[in-house]
Amino acid sequence: MTNELKQYYGKKITVKFQPEKCIHSGVCVKGLPAVFNVSKRPWVEPDADAAEAIARHIGKCPSGALQYELLDGF
Repeated sequence: MTNELKQYYGKKITVKFQPEKCIHSGVCVKGLPAVFNVSKRPWVEPDADAAEAIARHIGKCPSGALQYELLDGF
């Protein structure tokens, strides 16, 4: 395992993804399809919803593959 960390930068939030931790439960894409869309590249669009909503939803990720960082001032 490489512990690769992919980061997707938005104006108010950075979404972090560790692919090797992902168990493909689909919680992310089912809950916020405008933000998490595996048919698009990049598959994460951190400006497609409110940063707080994205942060709450990332908390539901069962594997911990998704994490976030709220940017200063928000």
